[in-house]
Amino acid sequence: MPTAKVPAATLVSRPSQDTRATPAAAATFQAVRSTRAFEEIASQIRNELAEGRLKVGSRLPSERALAEQFGVSRNTLREALRSLEHAGLIRLLKGASGGAFISERSGDAIVTGLFDLYHVGTIRPEQVTEARIWLESIIVREACTRATVEDLAALNRNIDEAEEAAARGDFPLRASKHIDFHRILVRITHNPIMIIVMDGVLDVLHHFVRTIGEYQNAFVLPSRRRFMKHMEEGDVEAAVAEMESSLKRLQRAYLSKVEVKQEPVPLPGPAPVPAAAPVARPARKTRPKA
Repeated sequence: MPTAKVPAATLVSRPSQDTRATPAAAATFQAVRSTRAFEEIASQIRNELAEGRLKVGSRLPSERALAEQFGVSRNTLREALRSLEHAGLIRLLKGASGGAFISERSGDAIVTGLFDLYHVGTIRPEQVTEARIWLESIIVREACTRATVEDLAALNRNIDEAEEAAARGDFPLRASKHIDFHRILVRITHNPIMIIVMDGVLDVLHHFVRTIGEYQNAFVLPSRRRFMKHMEEGDVEAAVAEMESSLKRLQRAYLSKVEVKQEPVPLPGPAPVPAAAPVARPARKTRPKA
């Protein structure tokens, strides 16, 4: 069904220090007639973003103005805005300087999505650890060729901090520092897709590690020192092999803890039923002979 064209909405950039709105690009929205109007609203806003008429940091018009342009109730409009917020495309802020803003952190939606899949069981621990091994091989190759002196110093500093945490017996801090080592590595690639995906995998992995509790990983720090030696010498293949060996050993340690937790506990069986005592049959009566 053809839709009526309505006047374009004037967008304003998100205020920083100055709270006064300044004009920005114009986005054109059409009235919707679908029974699932909130989906069509979200689709139009996505299209304006793809066409460049909406940009990161832009603020959408007010609820009243948007509801009038789309020809829907404000409740329907809010449903559409919430769906976009959950997808990580907009941020909804309250207050005088608030409103709906095109998000600068849409990668959060991927992290949240991975967490949701993990919590409902679609992603299992063995799959998280396996994906981490695969991704890390690519990341290490790129990090070895792109790392600066400052990057190498940050990695070595992280190992020192993890070593101190291990010496104090601080498991949560030790685990956090070990995860941070991989975050530093992926940031050296300067590839936003790899950074977003790996951050999501590492967040789920960190949650998983906290749930299984402390485990034996004394081999990690010596492996990290060997890895850094290979990386600083520019030996990419040796660095990849060292990282992969360490991660596979960690994977076995993680999953062994899961298997122990999931061992079935024998339940007490039903109490034995005592054997029934034999029932004495009455003596058979005989008729007297005539």
